[in-house]
Amino acid sequence: MINTKRLAGFHWVAFALCLGAAGVFLANIGFAQDGRPTSLRGDLGLESPNPPPPVVKQDLPADGMFGRAYRQQPPLIPHLIDSYQVTKDFNQCMTCHDWPANIKAGAPKVSETHYNDREGNRLDKISGTRFFCTQCHVPQENAKPLVNNTFRNATEVK
Repeated sequence: MINTKRLAGFHWVAFALCLGAAGVFLANIGFAQDGRPTSLRGDLGLESPNPPPPVVKQDLPADGMFGRAYRQQPPLIPHLIDSYQVTKDFNQCMTCHDWPANIKAGAPKVSETHYNDREGNRLDKISGTRFFCTQCHVPQENAKPLVNNTFRNATEVK
């Protein structure tokens, strides 16, 4: 048998929790002086891509390259990419790393292998299979290891 008094009490508790959550949500919405909600993007319209973030490069080793842990490891990214926009239609990385923009930006050009499709055909733009850079490339981070690690790369093992 169902205790209807207990069930009714539960509904009031659930209602109060929802009401409190809605209050917290509404309290965190920003409003302009004219009463309109403000966007975290500022005055940019939805059709405008985010402006590129400032590039803050990390200190590179003397030879200009980060070490790699294994043969064929994709190069590491030497700058922050937290606010980079990469969608199915737009890749902000390519504004600096695609030719000829890489010359003006002083950035490495994307590897020629990224312009080949799965069948090996040359393309005029980055292949769809290579479009999402962070599938392979990760930002370099001088982070303390979370666990002890005895890994040695191939050149250290020789």
